[in-house]
Amino acid sequence: MHWNDFFPDNTSGHCYVIAEAGLNHNGSLAIAKSLIDLAALAGADSVKFQKRTVDRLAVKEVLDAKDDRFPEFGGTYREIREHLEFDFEEYLELKTYTHSKGLDFIVTAFDKDAVDFLEKVGVDAYKLASHSLTNIDLLKYIAQVNKPVILSTGMADIDEIDRAVNILKENGAGLALLHCVSAYPTPLDQCNLKMMDVLRERYNCVVGYSGHELGYLPTLSAVTSGGSIVERHFTLDNTMTGFDHKLSLEGDQLISMVRDIRSIPGIMGSGEKKVSETEWITRNKYHVSMASAIDVPAGVKLDESMITYRNPGTGIPPKNADSVLGRVTKAEIPADVLISMDMFE
Repeated sequence: MHWNDFFPDNTSGHCYVIAEAGLNHNGSLAIAKSLIDLAALAGADSVKFQKRTVDRLAVKEVLDAKDDRFPEFGGTYREIREHLEFDFEEYLELKTYTHSKGLDFIVTAFDKDAVDFLEKVGVDAYKLASHSLTNIDLLKYIAQVNKPVILSTGMADIDEIDRAVNILKENGAGLALLHCVSAYPTPLDQCNLKMMDVLRERYNCVVGYSGHELGYLPTLSAVTSGGSIVERHFTLDNTMTGFDHKLSLEGDQLISMVRDIRSIPGIMGSGEKKVSETEWITRNKYHVSMASAIDVPAGVKLDESMITYRNPGTGIPPKNADSVLGRVTKAEIPADVLISMDMFE
């Protein structure tokens, strides 16, 4: 499937907003549905979750190491990760619920088994996290499933991005690239949004931004810089237990961000210079028009010594002065009034 089949508006000025629920459901289907509700309320285009096959995530030593970060989830890294995974029936329910809200259902696949799992679920598109950009086996595997692939490019050099893009394009994957800085949070002076231009020119594909900054100013800047997609983590509450809550947008921020994004095409405009309807109101009030500088007798030819230019701008503008200069007045014209065409023979 070509990316344009999934995302036909990439040249229309519409920015495709991915609301990244990620792991912020904390393993609760009810919380996940509340996040979907929030994404729909905000006006996002899609909601995104994450799928890991825990046994494939790390070596046994890492998985079974003691981990006391989130005791509510478990006491080892494996237990924490397993707590956060939904099963097949839950994923089907989430997909159905997402579609019922008018949103696309996107999931980040972290391994080949996760791809197989998600193919059975039937996702609309895949996301690959930045750290998967160098996972050549996964890139080759996911490129063959004939679904759009959105690839983040954090923590990578150009050669690594070249390799990943070549693998995906050679296998016919519909590809979009997200500029990303994998720093949590990302300092504003490290956002490097000009990298989007590099990606767009180098790879000739849909380009956007996956942000990890506090707030969302860089995300808005990415849209004004031509980003076709933005992705942001969001949560019901920054104080909740879990990996990403503290770095996520809360509901009011997500709603405000999407509202501001939707305003940007109108703000950017067409680039055509013309006087707008609202400008005509101000123009008519403050531009100058031809006015009588003195009492002008009847039956005389109007000359420049008899005129001045003053507000409002509803009369004869200076550029049209020649249309009345030299013409004969029908009647006396009092001083300090606008000159009009019907005052002359």
